Amino acid sequence: MTDSKNRPGADGGDALVSALTAVGADHVFCSSGSEWAPVWESLARRHRDGEPAPHYLDLTHETVAVGMATGYGLLRRRPQAVLLHAAPGLLQGSMAVHGALLAGVPMLVASSESTTYGDGPGQDPGGQWYRNLSIVGGPHQVARPFTKWANEAADISTLPTMVTRAAELAWRAPAGPAYLNIPLEILLEEWDGRAAKPVVPPGSTHSSPEEVDPVAQLIREAENPVVVTETAGREAGGFEALVAFAEAWEIPVVEPDSAVCGNFPRTHPLHAGSDIGPWMNEADLILLVNCRAPFYPPSRKPSKAKIVVIDQVPQRPHVVYQVLFADAYLEGNVTNTLRQLTKRARDLGPAAVAVRRAAQEERHAAEQAAVAAAESAAGRSEGVDPVLVAATLRTLLAGRDGIVVDETITHSRVVKRHLRTDDPDSYFYVQGGLGQGIAVALGVKLAARERPVVLTIGDGAFTYNPVIPSYDAAKAYDLPVLIVVFNNRVYKSMNLNHRRFYPEGAAAETGEWLGTDLHRLPRLAAFAEPFGMHTETVDAADALAPALERALKAVSEGTTAVVDVLVTR
Repeated sequence: MTDSKNRPGADGGDALVSALTAVGADHVFCSSGSEWAPVWESLARRHRDGEPAPHYLDLTHETVAVGMATGYGLLRRRPQAVLLHAAPGLLQGSMAVHGALLAGVPMLVASSESTTYGDGPGQDPGGQWYRNLSIVGGPHQVARPFTKWANEAADISTLPTMVTRAAELAWRAPAGPAYLNIPLEILLEEWDGRAAKPVVPPGSTHSSPEEVDPVAQLIREAENPVVVTETAGREAGGFEALVAFAEAWEIPVVEPDSAVCGNFPRTHPLHAGSDIGPWMNEADLILLVNCRAPFYPPSRKPSKAKIVVIDQVPQRPHVVYQVLFADAYLEGNVTNTLRQLTKRARDLGPAAVAVRRAAQEERHAAEQAAVAAAESAAGRSEGVDPVLVAATLRTLLAGRDGIVVDETITHSRVVKRHLRTDDPDSYFYVQGGLGQGIAVALGVKLAARERPVVLTIGDGAFTYNPVIPSYDAAKAYDLPVLIVVFNNRVYKSMNLNHRRFYPEGAAAETGEWLGTDLHRLPRLAAFAEPFGMHTETVDAADALAPALERALKAVSEGTTAVVDVLVTR
């Protein structure tokens, strides 16, 4: 901390804004609560006086605030600030905070409580804290299970450096949300102006040559190696480093269904699809690159392969149960580790490489043919097949440098397989529970205003979202996105489980499938109409491409567009 003095009358609100500025937060995503008046006053003073401060977004739902911080952080990869209201606001936003933890997005989440309940000196905090808002143990106790770190700033003298500590912890691997409870009385207390030191990025970690060389030798000796990755593309430079590594060693790359971002070009000859199954008995070396849970069920062990885990923090603390079967770990920064291994790609047996290359070429050709056949069949089917929706989006987005955020369940495999994203930071799957997709897409757009952002979402997931607050944010902050609803009028994944568990049960006999019917919902696109957004409802194949073209044009002109596609399955 420095010893410089602040202006007379500065308080904890100034201390917090000063600290958030120091840690490099571009934005404060706030779902308003009565405790944040000191922050609002500090921002008003700074705006009046031309002093630096993060950009403030006034949002009307906790999931929107956290989800937008998540989307922004997926691209910018440094901590942003989220302000929620007391324990109830934290509880409302907790699913999205947990999603940020699973997505590996750094952020500082704060909410508040009262410590005096009106019986202490100073300003009256208000009776709502005594009657309704407080929670036993404080909100930091509530936040611990779904954050990396949760604590309380119990004194004005430690508030700035507590913010620094929270931001630093959030940024370090495994990146994720840190929580700070800041009592209202601390925000109102006089601050002496000792500010937090700016936060610097995390230092880079490296696996040593003594660790990397034996793994390079394992790869050199392997006849049938494979890379399996879920989140290599989440790391800065990870996408490009994995491509260079795979090409140097001639190793195919599998992105399983659990992959949550684009990690490798889907059209690349070394992309080996999403099914790890064929490799369980064939591979003699499996390289798990940022792969938290590769095998399902977890006890399903490869029959003969040695397993090398390349991950900065392979034993992720937030994963409840994890089985990796590792024979070796390379625990430095993944991008650095892949680059080190790429430099060691030499002395490869030409015969073995030729056999490996031929096998992968055959797999790749078969996958390309299967994709083409599925799209051809979709084009001939009655109604609108989901495959046609994904393929049409791919065609329309070609050359536009688009970003796809996906919150489908039943159609997630279709979206990944037929959109076939090829670039870094071009695909993200929403983590931690349905209902965040629109907000995450808006946060992605905030971080990449020059790029078109498309949200693919199921009708069930759409109804979980806080749609009205999300549309309000899109309109208020000029964040036009394209929302494409895969609307099959049913919670199909739930129905499939019912049928799987009870194939000859009473529901199968009577047709009484509970918990799944969405036919009663109104036109989903209509919710956007009061906001002046572009809306389309599509139920015919020949209407799909023109509707999506019109929608993308509207987005390019600055208007969010919602296309509700009534798909056949």
